[in-house]
Amino acid sequence: MMSLERFKTMDPFILLSAVNMQLRDEYSSLEDLCKAHDIDEKELVEKLKAAGFEYVKETNQFK
Repeated sequence: MMSLERFKTMDPFILLSAVNMQLRDEYSSLEDLCKAHDIDEKELVEKLKAAGFEYVKETNQFK
């Protein structure tokens, strides 16, 4: 599993892949993922939003 500790400086496409993989395989929600990695959910969402991706709760992934 890829660490998300330095998500703020990660390439957004690599971050997208790592987050979606963990949401698919490990976590039932974005909130659970953020708590497990001790990261700010709003910051993560904003970083991916800036790259053109939105979190879709129904599918538990960023698209």
